[in-house]
Amino acid sequence: MKFSKFILTGFLTVIFIVGFNGCSGEKVGPIKIGVLLPLTGSKANFGQMEKNAFEMAKEKINKAGGISGRKLEFVYEDDIGRPDVGRAGAEKLITVDKVPLITGGYSSSVTFAAAAVAQQYKVPFLVNTGSVDKITEPSAFNLTKKDSNEFYIYRLNPPVSEYASGLEELLKKVVKPKTVFIIHENTAFGTKGASSFRKSCAKLGFKVVGEESYTTGTVDFKPLLLNAKKVHPDVVYMVSYVMDAAMLMKQARQLNFTPKLFVGAGAGFTMPAFEKNAGPASRRVVSATLWHQALPIKGAKKFYDDYVKKYGGNEPDYHGAEAYSSAMVVANVLKRCKGNYSPETIKKALDKTDMMTIFGHVKFQSYDSKIHQNKMKTYVVQWINGNLKLIWPKNLANAMFEYPINWEKVWAQK
Repeated sequence: MKFSKFILTGFLTVIFIVGFNGCSGEKVGPIKIGVLLPLTGSKANFGQMEKNAFEMAKEKINKAGGISGRKLEFVYEDDIGRPDVGRAGAEKLITVDKVPLITGGYSSSVTFAAAAVAQQYKVPFLVNTGSVDKITEPSAFNLTKKDSNEFYIYRLNPPVSEYASGLEELLKKVVKPKTVFIIHENTAFGTKGASSFRKSCAKLGFKVVGEESYTTGTVDFKPLLLNAKKVHPDVVYMVSYVMDAAMLMKQARQLNFTPKLFVGAGAGFTMPAFEKNAGPASRRVVSATLWHQALPIKGAKKFYDDYVKKYGGNEPDYHGAEAYSSAMVVANVLKRCKGNYSPETIKKALDKTDMMTIFGHVKFQSYDSKIHQNKMKTYVVQWINGNLKLIWPKNLANAMFEYPINWEKVWAQK
């Protein structure tokens, strides 16, 4: 009899524990948030940097007590840089892992596909990198700006159409080019980035003397570069991911193609892997950027130093800062949910977000055709002596803009 009572008591205890964990879901255990990133494939360099930054932020958040005493946990899905895989990954995070919020989102085409899934299931998606404009345009999801209560997509980083805002000022005030040649990959990110810069050129009075697009993964850029070389542009503007960016510059050097300035549109041109793979051809290349550790933003330099120390000397660029800041926004939002982590409660908290991060101020706004879009300034960097230096705006720079450039001398240096 006593043995039977012992068994019964143990059984009821197990039922109580299982019921408490399984039925409440929001009272015990870690709070799980989905993260969609390219962890393998051609864009894995970006995805791994962002995952490292997410993990750094998570460690800091949990060390400080987590979310109301509960640990924060990130559930990662590898989208391998493909929209179909990203779409499936977002659906798994929502329907299988039951996450109430997704963040991450690197490449524009993958992020847009995943955003459509999040919107369908009405689960908030805090994008931290995917930049094609339509991601925060309700019309792309068959909604209007009046439907903000029905729109579940938020974006930390600026849209690609605004990437070159800081660069435009440098070109207008210092370089003053007469002609520009545009080279871009034929993805949503590349096409939209090129289109936006073309409009900037028209506004600033720069003549676009040619434009070439290419398929991601192209290895022979020489025919394209020779077409550009024939028209002698003052500036070559490139929208490319890291391996393509490095190959473009290596082959430009081999062809002795020497415009006044090579300019990247962020993305691959700010990655440490660009300098590593392009070698001497990376020297003096200029790029738009969304962040730099030298900016007077509280915590920016510490994040950079901590990342370098933790990850064996590897350096983060703005992609790492975006991911780290997205994690901090997630923690801030969850804390303001006060124990109710439903998608609807999280969405309301996102609407009211107004905070500083190492990436800058974060507040989701409505302007032009966009809603739930964080608005921010952009900057300009240049590769000088193997380091990515902040050169514009001038009052924030940690290095002088090296221009004009003697390419023959620069490329010949050991």
